[in-house]
Amino acid sequence: MGIKVLIIEDEEKILSLMEDFLQTEGYNIVTAKDGKTAVSRFEEHKPDIVILDWMLPQMNGLDVCRYFRQIGEPGIIMVTAKTEETDKIVGLEMGADDYLTKPFSLRELSARIRSLLRRMNRSDSGVQSNVLPGAI
Repeated sequence: MGIKVLIIEDEEKILSLMEDFLQTEGYNIVTAKDGKTAVSRFEEHKPDIVILDWMLPQMNGLDVCRYFRQIGEPGIIMVTAKTEETDKIVGLEMGADDYLTKPFSLRELSARIRSLLRRMNRSDSGVQSNVLPGAI
């Protein structure tokens, strides 16, 4: 069955890069470009990991994060352009397990996913780490 990852990102280029890279790593990917679609995709697919942008249309990432924490226990990695220390603290306090600021390396994102899966005691046995250059 594999590890399901829900990527919630409104910037098409970033969404596409993350989706393509994580698929090559062996993850099953579901995507959403806004908060409301993210909620319905979450309920439909029950992902193991959520990669969540903060600044989303229709429903911001903090509200989405809070909602996910009420209905389940996915691993949540916030990936956002909000770089201030207070932003990071708020994101983590609202329920994110990890916080990564843009621009970021796809390899670092993958390593953070694997680390979070280990902490959650979930297997990532079908997933392989590809060493690809580049950052977003």
